[in-house]
Amino acid sequence: MDGLEHGELGGAGAGNSERGVGRAADGPGFAGELLQRALRPGRDFFEEVGDVMILTGRTISSVLRPPYPYGGEFVSQFLFVLRICWLPLMVSTFAISYGAPGLQASNFLAIFGAIDRLGGLFVLAVVREIGPIITGLVLAGAAGTAITADLGARKIREELDALQVLGVDPVKNLVVPRFLALMLATGLFNIYAILFGLFGGLLAAVVNHQPLGPFWVTFFANTSTTDLWGSTLKTTVFGAIIAIVSCYKGMTASGGAEGVGRAVNQSVVISFLAFGAFNYAFTQMLLATHPNILVIR
Repeated sequence: MDGLEHGELGGAGAGNSERGVGRAADGPGFAGELLQRALRPGRDFFEEVGDVMILTGRTISSVLRPPYPYGGEFVSQFLFVLRICWLPLMVSTFAISYGAPGLQASNFLAIFGAIDRLGGLFVLAVVREIGPIITGLVLAGAAGTAITADLGARKIREELDALQVLGVDPVKNLVVPRFLALMLATGLFNIYAILFGLFGGLLAAVVNHQPLGPFWVTFFANTSTTDLWGSTLKTTVFGAIIAIVSCYKGMTASGGAEGVGRAVNQSVVISFLAFGAFNYAFTQMLLATHPNILVIR
């Protein structure tokens, strides 16, 4: 009887020991899986950044390397961007310029008797920042989403794979014309945004019963060619960012219609974040290399 009990206890102890060893063996694997899950977002982020850089390099090389079969597609995309973006850009730029640096800044300057400095303020606000930023946001929200949805739908229908089977390079025939069209459109739209931003400033001066002469005097006194080419260059790079991000998200979409919608949302968010990062770096570089634009006249 005692022997049986000892045997049973021994067997139970051996079983417990085996289960303990099993748990010990499973422990590192489970921890490793948790570590992989924790590191997966960072790994996916750097993989996407690398893929975007590769697509950027391929796009630039395709722009410079013949043949150039994308003329018709380039014109079509350019006209498409102009058609869907000019009205939202006009309304957004005028409303924001009239509201923030227009009414609010003019009321603030009027307290100190410096309403005549409103034109110089609009150089800092509209020419350098609001014009380029609003242009980038409107084009990312309108043209960028349309590009992502178009390419995403083609990816879901396997049209991109069919092009590769036929020997057609999707980058040269689809990405490059959109890349060039958005860069040209954003550069031109920046001038358009600056003009309507100035209309907002002029209206703010009129609402405050101020003559327009001091506005123009301080505006032209503080405006330089550096402001104009810097604003246009920054906006043109915004267009390149929109095109690359939108094309990448569209060409890597998966999961049917839901996946295309997810890619559209991601392309807008990533474009906005990229605008902020590039704007910070570009502004710091411009102010460091051209300190004369820091002087307010």
